[in-house]
Amino acid sequence: MKQGGRQDRVVGAVVGSAVGDALGAPFEFGPAGVYADRFPDGVGTMCGGGGWDPGEATDDTQMAVLVGESLLERDGLDLPDIFDRFRRWAAGEPKDIGLQTEYVLTSGDPWDWAAALHFQVNGRAAGNGSLMRAATSAVYFARTDGPEQAARATTMDAARRIAALTHGDRAAWEGTAVLHELIRVALNGDDPLTAVPGALTDVPDDRRERWATVLAPDWHPGLATEFNGAVWPCLGTAVWALRTTHTFEASLAAAIDVGGDTDTVAAVTGALTGAVYGMGAIPPRWTDPLHVPLPGYGDRVLRTPELAALARRLDARKSQDSRCPKCTHKAEISAE
Repeated sequence: MKQGGRQDRVVGAVVGSAVGDALGAPFEFGPAGVYADRFPDGVGTMCGGGGWDPGEATDDTQMAVLVGESLLERDGLDLPDIFDRFRRWAAGEPKDIGLQTEYVLTSGDPWDWAAALHFQVNGRAAGNGSLMRAATSAVYFARTDGPEQAARATTMDAARRIAALTHGDRAAWEGTAVLHELIRVALNGDDPLTAVPGALTDVPDDRRERWATVLAPDWHPGLATEFNGAVWPCLGTAVWALRTTHTFEASLAAAIDVGGDTDTVAAVTGALTGAVYGMGAIPPRWTDPLHVPLPGYGDRVLRTPELAALARRLDARKSQDSRCPKCTHKAEISAE
């Protein structure tokens, strides 16, 4: 796997996720092979469609930006602040918002109960909505002092806490935690594929087998038992796309060609492979038209330079422990 320097990989993770999101958005809910049908030569462009302008990022990147800005402005993990930013965004009537996420953010329930109450009522909350926004927090919590095992625990713990804001199912927490860890390893210049077994050791026993199945070297999207709007095949497809291709562009083409929830699958793939190949591997034909409107926040629109600056600021923060007392989450108690 070809890699640049750390800063190149850091920017690659955040911009790569946004690029995947915008590239995949026009193909959402399409059939397998949808990308190859549109671009038979394999050289795709930001084509737009399905209500999206060429290069326009969706809720995936919008929420990732809100997470990243909260981490920086609050100097760490302030869960009530992230939830408030999410609620303001949801009230701004974004073009797209997941049904589960919308329910939680508009329920009027307190930040530390809303997702847990939704899960208790519906019994299903393992969508990929916490994976899609993880690029910024993964970068922020990747630079942690201490031994490797402690660094892994810190980033995975932070991922679970942020995921639990909108997703009451622990499967979503663990998938987001694994993605955080794989990105951390990639940003350090190592192969995230070799880090899968280690990440799985930090997944609780009752959830490990299912995650081990979709992250195994012989798994492919054709073996998925759920729609890829679920957390398991979404992350499994991203890891598969990295494993079976050799460039950033090819990984996104493979992910989108699976069909289904193409924007989120490509956003997760872009975050992971962007952390591996770096910003230098992302073609200008994708980064030039990229733009991220922020509903609920006036006329703010972030473009590639702003996303790159955000990524560098997230990486530059001082190492700290994510386990801060003010961030205790009642969802962790109610879901036991």
